[in-house]
This record gives sequence, C-alpha cells and structure tokens, in this order.
Amino acid sequence: MSDESKPAPEEADSPSSVPDSSEETGGVSESKPSKSGLRVTIEWVAVLAGALALALILRAVLFQAYYIRFTSMEPTLSNGDRVLVNKLGYDLHDINRGDLVVFERPQAVSGRQTDDLIKRVIALPGEVIKFVEGDVYVDGRRLHEPYLESSGITAGRMPPNCAPLVNEGCRVGAGEVFVMGDNRANSTDSRSFGPISEHLIVGHAFLRIWPVTEFGRL
Repeated sequence: MSDESKPAPEEADSPSSVPDSSEETGGVSESKPSKSGLRVTIEWVAVLAGALALALILRAVLFQAYYIRFTSMEPTLSNGDRVLVNKLGYDLHDINRGDLVVFERPQAVSGRQTDDLIKRVIALPGEVIKFVEGDVYVDGRRLHEPYLESSGITAGRMPPNCAPLVNEGCRVGAGEVFVMGDNRANSTDSRSFGPISEHLIVGHAFLRIWPVTEFGRL
C-alpha cells in the first residue's frame, strides 16, 4: 500500500491557533452583565436611600416647608403660599425684629393645636411696645414697617397678660417676643394672646418656595 493511501494524520486542537468561540465572543463577559447590572442596581438603591435619609434628617433638624392657610400675613404672604423654615437658626443666633417666625399655637388661641402659626416679630425681650394713632412705637420710637400696605392701620389694646403695663404700653418679658401679622385688621396675634415664649418658636421662615413666580427670600 502506497503512502498516498494512508489517511492524513489528524491535527491536534490548539487554543492558540484555533480560539474557542466562547472566548472570541467574550465568554467571560457573558456572565458579567448580570453581576454588573446587580451591582449598579444596588448602588442606585443605596444612593436613593441615602438621599431619602438625608432629606428626612434635614426636615427633622434643619429645614421644613410650611403651607400658608390664612390671610393674616397679607400682603407679604397669601393663602396657599409655601415657605421654607430654618429650624436650627435660632440655636445659633438671636431672634431679630422683623423676622417671620413659625411658632406653636398658644393654648389660648382657638383652632387645632397641631396647627402652627406664622407672624412677624415686632418687639424683643425688655422692649416696651405701644400703639399711637395706628402706628407702632417701640421704646418710644415709631417703627418703620414697609411690609404693611399703609401706615396708621395698627389698632387694638394691649393684652391683659402683658405685664407690667408701662404708659399704656407693654413691656415684653425676658425670653419673650411680641408678634403680629402684616394684615393688622385680620390677624390674631400678640394683641390678643400676649407675647409668646421663645421656646414656642419652631423656626425662621426665610424663603418662599411657592408659587414659583414669587420664589425668593422673605
């Protein structure tokens, strides 16, 4: 029998010369997408959970949004406005005259006790406040109030729990502030329930966030 009739020897498989199809198409990467996708999902869940936790912490400790339900702060704030309140600021600095403050409803004020109120700080601890011909005087000086629609619109008597009364005025006690709404004709405020304790103050309303056309500092 001639050599030509002998069958040709079989070639051995060689990974280096004939790459495996699974390697060529990325056999290892075929299992990666599921792991990578799972990892990405876990990372996003962690990010969202962290963001939610941070938002809850900020809401509980630092900032909180409030919805204005009444007209006692017109024209500064209208029914339906939303404001952002800094709940930590007064732990770092004193209350200032003119600040808009959110505070717990005094027990003497009718309404749901869970509904907080918002008013403007007019007189500070130790100051004497009185009304003269519709204007507000603090320590004998007429108070400039550009946030009111007009001057000469403040009426009312000093509350009986404002002690001691000084020359028909009210000396604000230590740790208290005298607050009033900007809508002087339609506001239940310190003229009826007296100065409020600083401990009742939730925080300083410093930013209007709604409506967006009125967005800005207060």
